[in-house]
Amino acid sequence: MTIYHFKYLSCAGREVETGFIAAFWFLLISALTVPLLLGVGALFRPKQKKVGHSSIAYECGELPVGSAWVRFNVRFYVVAIIFIIFDVELAALFPCLVLYKDAVISGNAALIFCEIFLFVGLLLAGLVYCWVHGDLEWVKGLAIKSGKNG
Repeated sequence: MTIYHFKYLSCAGREVETGFIAAFWFLLISALTVPLLLGVGALFRPKQKKVGHSSIAYECGELPVGSAWVRFNVRFYVVAIIFIIFDVELAALFPCLVLYKDAVISGNAALIFCEIFLFVGLLLAGLVYCWVHGDLEWVKGLAIKSGKNG
């Protein structure tokens, strides 16, 4: 079942639905828009010859030193992913918190409270897991096994 049903009479006199035709036109126009705008931009933007320092990337007036292909520490990515997880948590909790006031009035507050409690509990379990495994520490120490050397 499509959202939009357009019907018209064909030459044979029978009705034809055009739900897929509308989707086809949408895809065709959206696929042609990007190359068209890039082409128009290429026609009208000023052409410059890049010689000397004008061919390097702008670095706030400083000359670049070294290669741009530097390997970053994995902890940057781990911290970013953990931040995104807890940031999305707030976005996912917001609709439940908005409906909570109406649920209290209607008497369904226990269900929404249990959903919120379960969701936050799972995220806290993930936070404890990251904490126990040391993923929240910026400088990780090496685990030293104690035992006899012999």
